[in-house]
Amino acid sequence: MKPHIVVCGLGQTGYRIFSLLKQQGAEVIGISDRPIAGENPSNIVVGELRSTATLTKAAIHTAQTLVLATSDDALNLAILTQARILNPRIRIVNRLFNHALGKRLDTTLPDHVSLSVSALAAPIFSFAALGNQAIGQLRLFDQTWPIQEIIIDQDHPWFNLPLADLWDDPSRMLIYYLPAHSETDLIGAVVDGLTLQAGDHLIVGQKPQPKAKRRSPWRKFSKLITNLREYQRYVQQVMWVILFLLLMIFLATFTYVSIDQHIAPVDALYFSVGMITGAGGKEEVAEKSPDIIKVFTAVMMIAGAGVIGICYALLNDFILGSRFSQFLDAAKLPDRHHIIICGLGGVSMAIIEELIHQGHEIVVIEKDTDNRFLHTARSLGVPVIVEDARLERSLACANINRAEAIVVATSNDTVNLEIGLTAKAIAPSLPVVLRCQDAQFSLSLQDVFEFETVLCPAELATYSFAAAALGGKILGNGMTDDLLWVALATLITPNHPFAEQLVKIAAHKSDFVPLYLERGGKTIHSWELLGTHLTSGDVLYLTMPATALEQLWRSPHATADPLDSFLV
Repeated sequence: MKPHIVVCGLGQTGYRIFSLLKQQGAEVIGISDRPIAGENPSNIVVGELRSTATLTKAAIHTAQTLVLATSDDALNLAILTQARILNPRIRIVNRLFNHALGKRLDTTLPDHVSLSVSALAAPIFSFAALGNQAIGQLRLFDQTWPIQEIIIDQDHPWFNLPLADLWDDPSRMLIYYLPAHSETDLIGAVVDGLTLQAGDHLIVGQKPQPKAKRRSPWRKFSKLITNLREYQRYVQQVMWVILFLLLMIFLATFTYVSIDQHIAPVDALYFSVGMITGAGGKEEVAEKSPDIIKVFTAVMMIAGAGVIGICYALLNDFILGSRFSQFLDAAKLPDRHHIIICGLGGVSMAIIEELIHQGHEIVVIEKDTDNRFLHTARSLGVPVIVEDARLERSLACANINRAEAIVVATSNDTVNLEIGLTAKAIAPSLPVVLRCQDAQFSLSLQDVFEFETVLCPAELATYSFAAAALGGKILGNGMTDDLLWVALATLITPNHPFAEQLVKIAAHKSDFVPLYLERGGKTIHSWELLGTHLTSGDVLYLTMPATALEQLWRSPHATADPLDSFLV
């Protein structure tokens, strides 16, 4: 039985999901508000997305899964409610920008999976910034593991290495094996002791190694001193006004003491401060003075009122406005081994959170003083330079010459290109990771301008949406050679097709790779896993091609619904 999937909203992301699901062999119908050129009309329903008639025409009553792929959270929610009225058992894969709402819906509604393009793309951006060319991601043991495709040649350190040696390494997960000269599956190659040969492809998940954070107080103090020149322009105006005020007070004090030797310097100082600030006190100092001093006092009062007003205005703007935040951010700027993020949006915030979790220092450059993520970024301890990242001065303030990498992730492709070229001009050897909205344009940018990595968030997220639409608790996925790889957890029930089988036998028959097994609160790994009999209640974590997922629906006994209780 092929899964019947409805994809609602065939924009850039939605159409990619629709096309990938068709490629994986699913029975999929798309709902669009406009005709799609080149598509078979029998596969597309054109109409108002939330309309009952449109959903009914797309066979929503018999569909197993509905993918809501528009970029409008409110529209997705409206379609969701209408679809659940028409088909209460339908499984929903919902694209939501609001993470908090998505989590609430996941816990409130049965068979609801919320996904975010920014959250799905962020780990790949962070891996790319760290020099890791990942083709996907795998969420295991509360960590995001990058998935890499490794092509073996005669110079590779794994050439002629037995696959069994890699299988027994807890720091990596073998995802899939594509031999160059045979059709052996990974488990068969591991058990038979085969070695890696030139031309073999190996899909591997590497355990991330969080970077130790440096918390030396002396280093923070030295950083503050080093960066004085970076933030002096923020306080220069305030310092000049305060200096001028102090000079006025000194001039007035000196004048009063010089005119009358009987006036104590402290009294003259007290009167000068009160006279200039308007607070008053010790008026007899001026009352007994000659007329010229009284005129001098009047002039000083008027000038003092102006200087005090300017000083208060600047201090108010500095403390209560954005300048004080910029002052603190400049003091926190890392001087080396940091990652620069240009542009502060949803994708950037997800990248920041991922990099912070891995222990890396970050600097953000964002030109919009009213950006809604500014407070969130600063609350995470991330310094934000409120400048235009296209300017060399802005990048220099972020210590670009001593950075590890720069991630350019604004929502404007032209701006991203300009920032990337400026960064290359300043630091030619610096790795540049560029965000691009158009997947085809991203390939051209990378080839022509020789950026290290150009990524399209919608393209990266497509595979996760497609994998989630095919069913189950998806832990990760990757794409290679036009084939979608999915990592998932499956609950072994008495009717499960793998029940009462040895893991290695089930893996060989069904072309999957076991990662580990949960049984009674414990985990079973490595060689012990291969020799384990699967029993009811076990949770098996595995990877397999998305085209092979239908094997998980097959059962020796009839069931009411092929999606019932086969995945957790």
